[in-house]
Amino acid sequence: MSANKQNILLLGGGGRECTLAWKLKNSPLCGNLYIAPGNAGTGEYGTNLAVFVSDFEAIKQVCIDNRIDILLPGPEDPLVAGISDFFVADPALSHIVVAGPSKEGAQLEGSKAFSKKFMARHDIPTAAYREFTTESYDDGVAYLKTQQAPIVLKADGLAAGKGVVIAQDIEEALTAFHAMLKDRQFGDASSKVVIEQFLDGIELSVFALTDGENYVLLPEAKDYKRIGEGDTGLNTGGMGAISPVPFADSSFMQKVVGQIVEPTVKGLKAEGVDYKGFIFFGLIKVAGEPFVIEYNCRMGDPETEVVIPRLENDLVEMLLKMGAGKLNEVVVQHSTQAAGTVMLVSGGYPGSYAKGKVVSGLDNTEGSILFHAGTASQNDNIVTSGGRVIAITSFGGNIKDALAKSYLVADKVNFDGKYYRKDIGWEF
Repeated sequence: MSANKQNILLLGGGGRECTLAWKLKNSPLCGNLYIAPGNAGTGEYGTNLAVFVSDFEAIKQVCIDNRIDILLPGPEDPLVAGISDFFVADPALSHIVVAGPSKEGAQLEGSKAFSKKFMARHDIPTAAYREFTTESYDDGVAYLKTQQAPIVLKADGLAAGKGVVIAQDIEEALTAFHAMLKDRQFGDASSKVVIEQFLDGIELSVFALTDGENYVLLPEAKDYKRIGEGDTGLNTGGMGAISPVPFADSSFMQKVVGQIVEPTVKGLKAEGVDYKGFIFFGLIKVAGEPFVIEYNCRMGDPETEVVIPRLENDLVEMLLKMGAGKLNEVVVQHSTQAAGTVMLVSGGYPGSYAKGKVVSGLDNTEGSILFHAGTASQNDNIVTSGGRVIAITSFGGNIKDALAKSYLVADKVNFDGKYYRKDIGWEF
């Protein structure tokens, strides 16, 4: 691998992007690092740019002006909108390595119906399902009335993680179905609704990086979505995460690879889908067997905050190998230590919350790593600018030890209205 320094543009401004910026900056292959738009934490690792992730023309200009070699989109929106195709089609940009799939490949995340049909074609285990539109609304109502609760309803398109309802009875399911299709609760995202069987098990996230033919597995993780302790209350973007996952032993992971990861990578290639980038497998373990709940076309958040710190390889080198179609030359090294992340959030989140609260105690890290999620710089202060504010990640000999360190720091970092779950990793 050439030792040439790589100029990198990272898109996004959350905890995932702060973690990726930290990792990229640690590489001897990293030249100038730019983050668009970034946050108060990413500014420690590179140069923040006031550019939106969906403004392709502005991103193009940044790439030309700064001689960018690698583009790493953090969130799903630019990928689903086709940023990879945009770069491939432009002679001024086509030499740049884009760590993300084509618009068609991103439909794995962008359309629940697309991903379900893909899994059916390639015998990838997932919940049984049916899909309905406004035209087939009455059929959907009739279908729901024949089902057993609980039952899952999903808006087909991107709904910022909020387009899923697990209805506990058929009446609730009918109400949600009406809200999605008739009331257009999620706009175009719910112009089609997928109704699927409820799977009862324990969830985890598995991550692969693929060059379209070869792939490598990153450390697996488990995140905690509910706002309340004991996994109660509203869903959030994620209140914490752990890695490794104790129940994902080698025999289970062999099933994941053989039944899910390999058929996915081979299926994309067989169908001629251009897919170079991360694949996030949202899985559930049911009676010892893995099933796919969902695909994402990028890394997860807050899973990235434990996965990437446990990845011992040079991420820049891995992205270059991906771009060259040579991931078969990479042997992934995972840290033997456990990692635990605790997310500090704004009071009121995931509902309405105040912004602009001064954050203090950021120097009291005690060996933990602070990844900023919703922060901004203001008058020499760091202030809150989002619902999820700071992710605190620590290492330990086991998950309990790692989380204990994160909780010590969680007590020392303060802002008005701070809240965090005190039971991350409670099952273990």
